[in-house]
This record gives sequence, C-alpha cells and structure tokens, in this order.
Amino acid sequence: MRRHLYLLFLTIFIVQLSGQDSASQPLDGAPIPELVLAFTKTAGFRHQSIEKGVQTLRELGRENGFIVLQTESSEDFNPENLKNYKLVVFLNTTMDVLNEGQQQAFEDYIKRGGSFMGIHAAADTEYEWAWYGRLVGGYFNGHPNDPNVRQAKIDVLVKDHPATTHLTNEWIRNDEWYNFKDLNPDIKVLMNLDETSYEGGTNGENHPIAWYHEFDGGRAFYTGGGHTEAAFDEPDFRKHLLGGMLWCFDRQDD
Repeated sequence: MRRHLYLLFLTIFIVQLSGQDSASQPLDGAPIPELVLAFTKTAGFRHQSIEKGVQTLRELGRENGFIVLQTESSEDFNPENLKNYKLVVFLNTTMDVLNEGQQQAFEDYIKRGGSFMGIHAAADTEYEWAWYGRLVGGYFNGHPNDPNVRQAKIDVLVKDHPATTHLTNEWIRNDEWYNFKDLNPDIKVLMNLDETSYEGGTNGENHPIAWYHEFDGGRAFYTGGGHTEAAFDEPDFRKHLLGGMLWCFDRQDD
C-alpha cells in the first residue's frame, strides 16, 4: 500500500511538472526522473541476493537521477500502472509470475516503446511464454553444481556499449554461470563466457553471458550475473548494471 501511495503522489507531481509552460523550470531545473519498476516475484527458487539487488538499483538511481520502486505483485502489470515506467527490471524472478492478461499488458508496454532489463534468473522465468523468451533472449539450461558459484573468465566483445566501456578485454569474476537454450539469434552479444576457464559449461565457444537488442518496439538488456549478494557490491558489476539501464533509458547511443 505504501508503495502504491508513493507512486500515486509521484505521478501527480510529475504530471503537474509536465503541465508547466516551456519557460518554467521544474524545481531547481533538474530533469524529471525516470521511474524503474523492479519486479522480484518468484514461483520457484528464490535468490537471497534479491533484496541486495534492489538496494543496489536504488543506490544507482539516487546517484544517476532515476527512481526505483520494487514490487512482488503481478497485479502491477496493467496498462495504467506500466505506462508510468521507463524501464521494468526482472530481478531474479523465477518460473510463472504473470497470468495471460498481465503478459498481454507487458507486451503492449514494450510495443509502445518500453524497456526491459533481465538480471540472472530472469532467464529462469516464463518458459511457456514464447514472446518473453525472445525478449529476454534465452532460457536457463542448467549451471555447474558443487559449488554453484565459481570463478570464470569473461571475454568482453563490445567495448563501446555503456554496459562495457569500463571493462578490459577480459573480466575475471565469481558468479553462478548459467548455460542457455533457445537463444534468440537477433541478440547483440556484449560478453562471452570462456568455458575453458571453469568446469560445467555446455554452450561451447558460443556462450553469451550479457546481451542487448531492440525488440518489438522497445529495448531489452540481459546480464547473467547477479546470483550472489557479493556481486552487487562489485564496482565493475554495478557499473555494468548502470550501463545497461542507461542504454534502456536511451540516454546515449549504442
């Protein structure tokens, strides 16, 4: 209830500002902030890192001029609510989290120019919703076990995207490394996982771990990182997330 009231007051505030004439400046001249919806509902495995991830997204928002609201409610996926958001983040969601009407509302949101960002288990979500599979770019197909989290080397293939400009050609880090199936051939791969650097990979030489693409009228970005709470404290991973969000906001060209 508190989140819905906050969104209501914030929406009224933004509408009032947008009604000012061109000679007026909102408050101190600062731009109206983008709103981000962080969706964290799970119907399967629930990652302990979810709340840490939400905290990180909110911190990035405070530092970069956008506002992040969290929801566990599928009912927020309706046309009237979704139109308030510049970006919807599926943060470690799992399995079936939206019904058919909510799915249609989200499809319409993307078709109207909305943006999607998937973090880690967003690829372990909605296996029977083919449109979502193409949006997120690929589905989870297992990961190494015992231990799940291990060190691996990432080859950074694209250096002029806001999600990768801060990285060197090789990025070595710890996480839970997903294997993927049903990869959308239209995704633009930013980083590839080097399966020779760890045990348990099944995709071979073509093992994308972060990508982006224009999709069905909107934008979509996915990163396979984010299993652990520690990931969200990594400066390079935080910059990677921020760059993905800025691309979704279309603040700079890709």
